[in-house]
Amino acid sequence: MRAIDDRCLSGKRMGAELSDADKRRYARHLILPEVGIAGQEKLRDSSVCVIGAGGLGSPVLMYLAAAGVGRIGIVDDDEVDESNLQRQVVHSSAQIGLSKVASAKARLESLNPSICIEPHITRLSTENAFDIIGGYDLVIDGSDNLPTRYLINDACEILAVPWVYASIFRFEGQVSLFNYHDGPNYRDLFPTPPPPELVPSCAEGGVLGVLPGVIGSLQANEAIKYLLGIGEPLSGILLVYDALETRFRGLQISRDPKREKITELSDVEAFCASANTSTFREQVDEPKADEVDMMFHEVTASEAAQRMSEGWKPFVLDVRTKVEAELATISGASALIPHDAVEHEIEQIPTQGDILVYCHRGGRSAMAAEVMTAAGISPDRLYNLSGGIDAWSLEVDSNVPRY
Repeated sequence: MRAIDDRCLSGKRMGAELSDADKRRYARHLILPEVGIAGQEKLRDSSVCVIGAGGLGSPVLMYLAAAGVGRIGIVDDDEVDESNLQRQVVHSSAQIGLSKVASAKARLESLNPSICIEPHITRLSTENAFDIIGGYDLVIDGSDNLPTRYLINDACEILAVPWVYASIFRFEGQVSLFNYHDGPNYRDLFPTPPPPELVPSCAEGGVLGVLPGVIGSLQANEAIKYLLGIGEPLSGILLVYDALETRFRGLQISRDPKREKITELSDVEAFCASANTSTFREQVDEPKADEVDMMFHEVTASEAAQRMSEGWKPFVLDVRTKVEAELATISGASALIPHDAVEHEIEQIPTQGDILVYCHRGGRSAMAAEVMTAAGISPDRLYNLSGGIDAWSLEVDSNVPRY
């Protein structure tokens, strides 16, 4: 395992015997034959990088800190929002508006002042992934988006660093250990990213508040097992948890012998991005000539509001669910048709005039615009609201609740 870097050497007694205070703090570990003093010293001399300080990152960070992992890196570029507190238990109401990294760092240092917390207030990217991930023994994925997950996977494969994967949605979670020895990684399970509109986020689909606590704790368990070299790792197994039935099941996964080894980082985010593209189709290349006529418009919240103030009166179509519409809506919305029902309720959409389509953050509305285009509505009439109602709340009307 890598040594603790210079920023964390002060007062951390790398290689020294456990102090009396350490023995009192970690007493319940020390009496475990599988851990003992030698194991606790392994944890102290280990390093883990946690990508994301949200729902999954919260229990992961707290249990790693409590366990005495000596150096913990936290990577996140977001701030604490009130809607986070239903599940992101590392943060508190007093931290709303504060950087999640700073909030988590303060909480962990109060929990265990003998460890080192390394803040990375940034979004993991192709430019910084090697510098950040390369300094740790293990990576834990607490992210909530596909580009970051594929980036973690590819960087870890290139650097030969194992990582603990997890995802959560509504009432179900998944966990596995990837890139462990000769075991499989994320691309063996999902070779290429699907269109983002087919993978709704927790912000769009919701998540049971305790679910990330269960799944994040399992991630922390896998990490501690790996660092100690004990137990059976989840390599080659996708553990699936159903919170409604309170049941676990393990699915066997294996390496794809035909998959080429990752040797360089690709711009996965550009491939996955949808909110700022000019067309719903996700393509890396420029659109073909015969597809240009299928494009619809992208408009930001600020642009749409400005045009409306100047007299623009589009048919405003909300393609979220009824439950979401009860939480928040854009004033003057003309109709509510869930995105997966647009094809069957196309007659509700006017045959003349512009149409402004919105959802929570722009993905489902892009899908709806594509469906309307395929149904014969001119793409020149269609405007997808980039960033959805969330952007509208941030840029136009702060009285519209965020969720």
